[in-house]
Amino acid sequence: MDALETIVIPRSSDLGEGFTVRRALPSAARRMVGPFVFFDEMGPVRFEAGRGLDVRPHPHIGLATVTYLTQGEILHRDSLGVVQPIRPGELNWMTAGRGIVHSERTPPEARDGQAMLAGLQLWVALPRAQEEVEPSFVHHGAGELPQLEAEGCRLRVILGDFEGAHSPVRTLSEMFYVEVHLAPGAQLPLPPLHEERAAYVLSGQVSVNAEDAAHGHGPQQLLVFKPGEPVVLCAPRGPAHLVLLGGPSMDGPRYVWWNFVSSSRERIQQAQADWAAGRFAPVPQETEFIPLPENRPLPPVSYP
Repeated sequence: MDALETIVIPRSSDLGEGFTVRRALPSAARRMVGPFVFFDEMGPVRFEAGRGLDVRPHPHIGLATVTYLTQGEILHRDSLGVVQPIRPGELNWMTAGRGIVHSERTPPEARDGQAMLAGLQLWVALPRAQEEVEPSFVHHGAGELPQLEAEGCRLRVILGDFEGAHSPVRTLSEMFYVEVHLAPGAQLPLPPLHEERAAYVLSGQVSVNAEDAAHGHGPQQLLVFKPGEPVVLCAPRGPAHLVLLGGPSMDGPRYVWWNFVSSSRERIQQAQADWAAGRFAPVPQETEFIPLPENRPLPPVSYP
């Protein structure tokens, strides 16, 4: 337990149609972990026939979105003209930079009332020197993300480097993001790769350094570890599914307002004005959009 700095319990929001999102970052207990400034767990949900996820076009600046599904399918469309479905084990990495607009919807062929949808979406704050880069989008299939197996541990390296395996995703700063399946009783050391590290439990029970093996940490908990402390994760009672994430402390604080991330309050205000005035590029084949939230104050700055 001495290795734990804090435990974040996500707040839940019902987005309609029975679709629940649990937000672990930012929170009052922890604003960021490395460059990760936003962490949402989506679902699981089974939509009724004819229904599905319909996130209308909305803008981003100063970040990269990281979408990873464990069940179902989402169709991504953006203002660069990209149309890309994402399925379990695949990765969508969208760099917003100076500004991008995208939508996320359940494809028509998946609205038969049978498909489940579950996954994670994280936001990575871009380094200050790259906050205004040109927007871009890349997709990597499940076969492109390296997998490791050893002694009851099965891992997929989504971002960065882990235990000698390297994700193909080209990031603008150092980080790691790894999906982990632990067999009952399996142990996984988490080396002090970077100053900031965390684990989010998706299912099962996870103990830390065997000190809390009698209790364990259940699903929907973000375990944030102390810098430099040795950490060994274990599945004490049965199989466990989790993700690991982290990286160096950010190069300064960040403002997070709606879908915008920036080191500058003025840049956030400019993005607000640009979206309200329709100055962002549109998403081809889309006519809807999410309006700018009104009377929403700028929240406290997110510190590294």
